[in-house]
Amino acid sequence: MSPAADAAWAPQLAARAHLLEVLGPEDSLSPEAEAAWRAPFGAPESWDLDIVDRDLPGPHGRVPVRIYAPRPSGGAVEAADAGSAPARPALVWIHGGGFQHGDLDMPEAHEVSRGVAGRADAVVVSVFYRLCDEPSGRPAPNLDGETGIHAPIPLDDVHAAFTWVREHAAELGADPARIAVGGASAGGDLAACLSLRLAAEGAPPWQSFLMYPVAHIEMPAPDAEEAAALAACAPLGGFPAESVAVMGETYTGRPRSEATGYEFPALAARHDHLPPTLIDVAEFDGLRPSGRAYAQQLEAAGVEVELALSRGVPHGHLNKVGLAEAHASMDRMARRLRER
Repeated sequence: MSPAADAAWAPQLAARAHLLEVLGPEDSLSPEAEAAWRAPFGAPESWDLDIVDRDLPGPHGRVPVRIYAPRPSGGAVEAADAGSAPARPALVWIHGGGFQHGDLDMPEAHEVSRGVAGRADAVVVSVFYRLCDEPSGRPAPNLDGETGIHAPIPLDDVHAAFTWVREHAAELGADPARIAVGGASAGGDLAACLSLRLAAEGAPPWQSFLMYPVAHIEMPAPDAEEAAALAACAPLGGFPAESVAVMGETYTGRPRSEATGYEFPALAARHDHLPPTLIDVAEFDGLRPSGRAYAQQLEAAGVEVELALSRGVPHGHLNKVGLAEAHASMDRMARRLRER
């Protein structure tokens, strides 16, 4: 029986732990078990939002975004005169997918953007950036059919989106001084690198949210607690060090030894100019050591850091619709948007 079946999963996941008892020949779930393990835990949340898709200009062509704005009345937003309502905080949000997958419809993009906008009474702009081809050579599912994408193109896309949001804050009903950037997994890497780039330009974001990010192309060693958690959930923790490095080389288009701090933020020469940062790591996630080590780097540089541990969940818990721990992570982001 797989050790993962006996791991200390969060309650909703524990109810499905029996699916992990028998793994396939390559330590993977059967397609049926995989579908059942990933199935939603409930209906999507309901929020009273205006949601608009638009294409923004970028240095490599259009950058599709989806804009989420609370309506002046109803839902979580108190009735108010739209013309006199104060400017809201804003979040530029970046989905994950290993730099090779993901879109604006995946739960980590759509449900998170809806959930944070509703909880925080904030404007959220979710960004689709150009994706890299898979290591096998399989073309990326880019909207305009682009192939051969490598860094810095994805970062250029999210930089263009953030710049547009800052320049059009009044149009969005947002406060230009309160625009945060956030992302999950590979999107967390892009959010961290965007913070570095904006800080170097002299205009850092208001704050940064890095959810189970990959901050290193060469993974740091797990500490004792992390190693025990990964052993307990094996093989579902995923992300062996070599696979992370290969993913990184696919993203950069160069050998791992040539990666820079604008591609993997742990490599940056300085971090002291970065904004207050939330880093949310998942207990049973092979990328957890990267998030923890990056939090330590930022703290050592004098950056205000909140390191949160989402217990009982694997990598990508924000993709699990209806999961209590996903709601808790959205609560953390929303609290910071509301209260800072």
